[in-house]
Amino acid sequence: MFSALLLPSVFLIIGLALLVWSSDLFIDGAASIAKYLSISPLIIGVVVLGFGTSAPEILVATLASLDNSPGLAIGNVIGSNIANIGLVLGITAIIAPITVKSSLLKREFPVLLGISLIGIVLMMDHTLDIFDGIILLILLIVVMVWMIRANKSVDKSDSLAEETIQEIDNLPKVSYKKSLVMLVVGLIILMLSAKLMVMGAVDIAHYFNVPETIIGLTIVAIGTSLPELASAITAAKKGEGDLMIGNIIGSNLFNLLAVLAMPALISPSRVEGTTLFIDYPIMLGLTLLMLMVALPRKGKTEITRLEGIFLVSCFIAYMILLYFRATNA
Repeated sequence: MFSALLLPSVFLIIGLALLVWSSDLFIDGAASIAKYLSISPLIIGVVVLGFGTSAPEILVATLASLDNSPGLAIGNVIGSNIANIGLVLGITAIIAPITVKSSLLKREFPVLLGISLIGIVLMMDHTLDIFDGIILLILLIVVMVWMIRANKSVDKSDSLAEETIQEIDNLPKVSYKKSLVMLVVGLIILMLSAKLMVMGAVDIAHYFNVPETIIGLTIVAIGTSLPELASAITAAKKGEGDLMIGNIIGSNLFNLLAVLAMPALISPSRVEGTTLFIDYPIMLGLTLLMLMVALPRKGKTEITRLEGIFLVSCFIAYMILLYFRATNA
């Protein structure tokens, strides 16, 4: 047993480690190049950082779909969104209570919830096909255009704008040539690490005879969410709550639109009943819960440590549920 699992486990662990490191390298390189091209910091925040934090999921989903493992890709999308809210937001709130002040984020929350609802409607026929993928890509373009315009019109004194500009200004100051090297090297290592992760995850799923979707919902999802966790903890320590929440919303939107489109376009497949009626509704519930705890209301202006503990508890309970599903598969 040990020898049969050794190589897949090594692939998975090395892939995860390289994924986290190369993701940061890729994002820093892309953001630095955007600065040299005199692109607005707020646009960099939406496009470069938003796309960059979802780059691991996009590559994993693409390679898994090319390897005819769409279940792994779909599980990665749903599991990553659950991890972003339950694990990333929960742990960050425990470390430091988070206050959401930006008017822009208050508009983005309902958009995320709406896109989440559209996603489940597209899969209600138990399939994810090319038609669904095209719809998701069209929605991605629409949402991107809206977010760019919204960021252009936002007041510079808005807390999200201030935190984003500060974050971009704090990027390592490197030459254009070095920025380009960082971008290319980061992307190449991202692709290699994603390939290692997919190989390891698929082999482990086959060995234990569990659905690839469950591996995508657990190990792969948590692994691809590690960059978000690292950046969220850093932002929380700096008191940049709006930026941290914005990254989670942006990442979850990109996951639902860009990442979910990959298995639909590359490897159309049937969506498992448990994914449609258990996993996706749990993701929807956590998205609604994030909306409830994050938006200001009378007598409350922050996500408290107690609410952070509750979010993490929900995530742990979901992992336990997946464990029992895997053992009974």
